[in-house]
Amino acid sequence: MDKNETRATIIRIGTDLISRQGFNATGIDAVLKEAGVPKGSFYYYFRSKEEFGLAVIDHFAERYDQRLDTFLNDEEVTPLNRIRNYLESGLARLEQNQCSKGCLIGNLGQELADQHERFRVRLDEIFRSWKDRFAACLREAQRAGELAPELDAGVAAGFILSGLEGAILRAKVMKSPQPLRDFIEILFASVLRRQA
Repeated sequence: MDKNETRATIIRIGTDLISRQGFNATGIDAVLKEAGVPKGSFYYYFRSKEEFGLAVIDHFAERYDQRLDTFLNDEEVTPLNRIRNYLESGLARLEQNQCSKGCLIGNLGQELADQHERFRVRLDEIFRSWKDRFAACLREAQRAGELAPELDAGVAAGFILSGLEGAILRAKVMKSPQPLRDFIEILFASVLRRQA
């Protein structure tokens, strides 16, 4: 493996381990062992565990952004159905992993926001970009006549993101996807109720 491939492997394995056990509980030695990389070479790829953590966050966010964009930019589907399809796919993933992983960005926000300012800032940037994507889709729904024009798309997008993250957290704690099911149902029955 060349340097870039090895670095990518370390990040991929680190993402998986951190998703399951958190950043602080994930030792560099465990990541390197699973990646088949000698212990002493970590600092050849990353200056610090913090830099490694930021690389994991960026890797996850890049993949997640692509997934979110696939749903929210699907012009074959109405804007509100794009949001519903995205949330329903998240529900299916939650059921598939038996509510064990949660959202890596949300998990790290809870774990690290008070400990590492660089992490907090980067995680906030990611959440803001997701909120902006939802807001753009909601504005499109307004232009299409699906939603009332007086709905503040930015506030509603923040509500969707906060509700989604909270539902995922509760699903993980309860070991049940029901909180996300309930959130989706209430979201579309009241907040994103279609215009008559």
